[in-house]
Amino acid sequence: MNAQRIDKWLWAARFFKTRSIASDEIGKNRVQVNGLDAKASREVKAGDTVRLRQGAVERTVLVLGLSGLRGPAPAAQLLYEETPESIQSRQKAAEMNRLAREPALSIEQGRPTKRDRRLIERAWDDRWSAGID
Repeated sequence: MNAQRIDKWLWAARFFKTRSIASDEIGKNRVQVNGLDAKASREVKAGDTVRLRQGAVERTVLVLGLSGLRGPAPAAQLLYEETPESIQSRQKAAEMNRLAREPALSIEQGRPTKRDRRLIERAWDDRWSAGID
């Protein structure tokens, strides 16, 4: 086998769970082959560079082999090699995500906590009406 469809290769290399998901991602221009946007029918061969985005993670891989079947993960990892720049940027993004502030702490509005509710009730006990004094 000299060449293979990109959607089938992405599925066999376990980047996406199904070929239809791989085709959808290709249709959304989230996959490039050798720097050009790919179509699902685009063929890849050993030596091609594939750049893809999985959620917030962007990866650049070098195609090492082709497979018509989706095998176990260790066999799928033999089909590609991730570039050192891609590994470094992925690790940097993971570290930034780990060090990022907890999103729930930035919420100022929303359901009050038990402590907030008690403070609100204490403030309302001092008032004789709901109108502004």
